[in-house]
Amino acid sequence: MLLGLSKIIDCPGESVSFSTSVDLSDLRFGTCYPLREPVRASGVVRNTAGVLLMSGSLTTRLYGVCDRCAREFERDVEFPINAVLVTEFANEDNEDERVFQLEGDSADLDDIVTTTFVLNLESKLLCTPDCKGLCCKCGANLNDGPCGCQPELDPRFAALKQLLKDK
Repeated sequence: MLLGLSKIIDCPGESVSFSTSVDLSDLRFGTCYPLREPVRASGVVRNTAGVLLMSGSLTTRLYGVCDRCAREFERDVEFPINAVLVTEFANEDNEDERVFQLEGDSADLDDIVTTTFVLNLESKLLCTPDCKGLCCKCGANLNDGPCGCQPELDPRFAALKQLLKDK
């Protein structure tokens, strides 16, 4: 979807609000497709001293398998949108992922939402930020409580353990 900005390009202090949804269900992340619902984005584009600044947020629900405990999960996420819109790049090697070129007098919201979502998505999908994962010995899910495994003794201290057994 293109957002027309012709009203504010030459008018510092003006703004245009936006609201859209983008279907990213075909976006593959590792071995899964974490999006089943559209990504909703809303915010405003402001002309601040001749610079077009886009701010807002995007929200959606992630569906996946936790990379630590292998449990399926659903989790709502919200990411900020902070972008700069330019009519042309100063050089061809644009290294800032948050700068987007206008198409004429319009901003491509689909491209901005997709890029913002991908840049904000964590490198590992977790059911919760504090997921404890699985026990490396028995495979129990440590989020459900501690397993019955004894902590493994460092082999360098085995001789000291023998001294305690003798008493």
